[in-house]
Amino acid sequence: MSVRPFIPFDDRRLHTPADPVAQITETVRMIWDDMIETMEAMPGVGLAAPQIGITMRLAVVDASDKRGQAVRMANPEVLHASVQMRKHDEASPNLPGVWASIERPRAVTVRFLNEAGEVEERDFVGLWATSVQHQIDHLNGKTYLDHLSPLRRKMLVQKSKKLRGR
Repeated sequence: MSVRPFIPFDDRRLHTPADPVAQITETVRMIWDDMIETMEAMPGVGLAAPQIGITMRLAVVDASDKRGQAVRMANPEVLHASVQMRKHDEASPNLPGVWASIERPRAVTVRFLNEAGEVEERDFVGLWATSVQHQIDHLNGKTYLDHLSPLRRKMLVQKSKKLRGR
């Protein structure tokens, strides 16, 4: 396992939908292991493969208090979303130093291929749900900035570039 570097925000792989995963292979499991180690090193509560330059529909999420409870997902898709919304400050290591408060459904039901290669449906609530939706956005070529106005998005990108230039 190894910590992988994050690609820069302007890399096209972050803004292009990722490719579906046909089956869970040893390579996929190794990528998930690296993703979990990379997520823990941030530290963060989720990571999508495109963030580290891998254009596969893979994500990991661990919003547990104790850690070590990471859910490994391939091809995740939201089946149901609650009407009740939840605001949370979201950020990305691909755009360091900035964040924004994003409103998303408080709970979601997600279908994905799990570590065993089986189709699984699972309910996520609170921070787990926020992180899963954030990762699915990445897999669809979107970032949390796509939930903001064009002006707010431009301001955050410029601020991050300025911070990196120091």
